[in-house]
Amino acid sequence: MTEWNVDRDAGVARSMGFEVDIHPFMGVIGMPPAEPGVHSTIPPRSSGGNIDCRELVAGSILVLPVAVSGGLLSFGDGHAAQGDGEASGTAIECAMDLVELRVGLIKEAHLSAPQAHTPAGFITFGFSASLTDAMLIALEAMISHLQSHLGLDRAQSTAFASVAVDLHVTQVVNQAMGVHALLPKDRLRRDGKPVIIS
Repeated sequence: MTEWNVDRDAGVARSMGFEVDIHPFMGVIGMPPAEPGVHSTIPPRSSGGNIDCRELVAGSILVLPVAVSGGLLSFGDGHAAQGDGEASGTAIECAMDLVELRVGLIKEAHLSAPQAHTPAGFITFGFSASLTDAMLIALEAMISHLQSHLGLDRAQSTAFASVAVDLHVTQVVNQAMGVHALLPKDRLRRDGKPVIIS
């Protein structure tokens, strides 16, 4: 176990003579699945939960499928910093003095997995017991989104994803593998201007 000293004013965390930049985010944000019963908060699901994505920082918009009446949104698990994968099972876990969320409902979203608009770019997520399956879920969601929002056919969308989308291992420690597909904000351009993915 490594103890970190978080210096909010300097924007870093320090341990054993080393320091890393902090980028605070909530590790858990989501809603319960449709199945009745008691559900663990450990694994991420298609309705969110323990996503542990380091890109979901301040200014992000996370869009989640709603599986139960009323949504029942919950959040927590403050992180000061984390690498993709969260390799040891923990990040720099920290208390959050203030978390501000704005919640809305998009009735026609028709999502089967979370999506996000973040300072880094547009993200689609995949979660599964298999890392390969999680990657395929995230990639398929990205290709479908490019297809519908840019007016491309599937082959064109796949070709664009191959050169413009980065696949990241979100986390591998929470009973389900997580992968996120990231289209950086300025990666895809038309007439010299960034293409905005809505």
